Amino acid sequence: MAEPTLIQVFGINAVQTSTTLTITKADLAAVGLTASANNSAESLLVAILQLAKIQLSVTNLDSNIDQSIAIDGENLPTFVIRNSTNYQRDTISIQLDKLVGPLTIDPDDY
Repeated sequence: MAEPTLIQVFGINAVQTSTTLTITKADLAAVGLTASANNSAESLLVAILQLAKIQLSVTNLDSNIDQSIAIDGENLPTFVIRNSTNYQRDTISIQLDKLVGPLTIDPDDY
């Protein structure tokens, strides 16, 4: 099998050049983002992770030797107290597989 494509991971309108990566908010609406001119950086990151986990699932990682990343979003929330306020904590795990080598995370390895 082949490595997951830009469109499979980031949406049908995703494009890149040598200097930019463009992910449209319209593609992120599929995972619940309400697009606005002022989306927070955190909401955009969560939407990107939610979209990417559709293709970069643990199941797909196990069946495709060319895939190196899995996003596990099977969420069992926990509850925490921060500054005397109750919060729900959701967890997303990202697994990065590469051949054994330097013990650093280098984007070029994936």
